[in-house]
Amino acid sequence: MAHETHYLVQSFRAGKGGRLIAEPPLIFKTSERARNSATNLAATKLGVVAYATSGDAELGEYDEPDILFKAGKLPAPFDES
Repeated sequence: MAHETHYLVQSFRAGKGGRLIAEPPLIFKTSERARNSATNLAATKLGVVAYATSGDAELGEYDEPDILFKAGKLPAPFDES
């Protein structure tokens, strides 16, 4: 299978005891749409990150995610600069 890139937006809401709860990820076909969605969600979510991930699903090999946008409170590894 070919090397593919996916653009995802992951948002988080507050849980009990200050925990972050991940909401279902949104998948986009372009980095621009992912970034725009994340920017819009940042106004209403505790944390949000848009990122690109590339790899070969058949081989189970993936590159490190490329952060496109992040805002708010995020879990590791997204909270790193």
